[in-house]
Amino acid sequence: MTSQNSSPTSLHFSRFSKAECVLVLITMVWGVTFLLVQHAMTVSGPMFFVGLRFAAAACIVALFSWRHLRELTLFELKAGTFIGVAIMLGYGLQTVGLQTIPSSQSAFITALYVPFVPLLQWLVLGRRPGLMPSIGIMLAFTGLMLLSGPSGASLNFSPGEIATLISAIAIAAEIILISTYAGQVDVRRVTVVQLATTSVLSFLLVVPTGEMLPDFSWTLLVTALGLGAASAAIQVAMNWAQKSVSPTRATLIYAGEPVWAGIVGRIAGERLPAIALVGAGLIVAAVIVSELKTKGKVAEAEAELEREAQG
Repeated sequence: MTSQNSSPTSLHFSRFSKAECVLVLITMVWGVTFLLVQHAMTVSGPMFFVGLRFAAAACIVALFSWRHLRELTLFELKAGTFIGVAIMLGYGLQTVGLQTIPSSQSAFITALYVPFVPLLQWLVLGRRPGLMPSIGIMLAFTGLMLLSGPSGASLNFSPGEIATLISAIAIAAEIILISTYAGQVDVRRVTVVQLATTSVLSFLLVVPTGEMLPDFSWTLLVTALGLGAASAAIQVAMNWAQKSVSPTRATLIYAGEPVWAGIVGRIAGERLPAIALVGAGLIVAAVIVSELKTKGKVAEAEAELEREAQG
């Protein structure tokens, strides 16, 4: 977040605000969750686990927001439902992918949601991406092929990689929706609705996907509750922080998520091939490049800051 009195240099290097520090923290937490979810898949099916995880998250947030829920508006219900559908698709497909691909690989593919944001805005809203986002998209695609190994060069991705790739598109939609509704809704109420929507839809998909209900397991229960608490914190923090942090700054911070996941995965014994590490590096570069501004864009940002200061 940049203050109104920021200098041109501080547009790029301003100190982190409290909201941005919170986003850094939840990005670290988010990176750790990939490995935990992968372990949970040994005792549960993906959709049941996502439903259980987000049910726990919804209950935790509702517990601290109970009195505010009585003031829920129809607009907030609609906003929370739309975001919830995107979260269900994002986390659900990501969890499906974690059944067959390493957690670190999943994290880097998931990070493609950043260059996917301008691409999705172009396809759906007709907003053509600028030069830097276009370069980011090309870097991301190249990185994806290298990360997927020899099969990626022939566009022959595995089912787990395809599911994770689609989940990245859903997460990009989630980011766009959160930014669209931020500042117009109560964070606590919308968060409860989106978490509850995610949980209900995930449970409903257990039957058509043919999942078997898991036996009781302390591993499943503890992991679901722990990740539910993490999901609650992540969603509340994202909704709160993105009121004051621009989508550009937010997505640059989120770029650290696959790096943290990669570090945790390596500690746990995962070893990606050298070519996959090059691909992972290109994806991180794509995330950063897609959010950089050309000199013209920086000048526009400075002019906007001056107009706000004068207003």
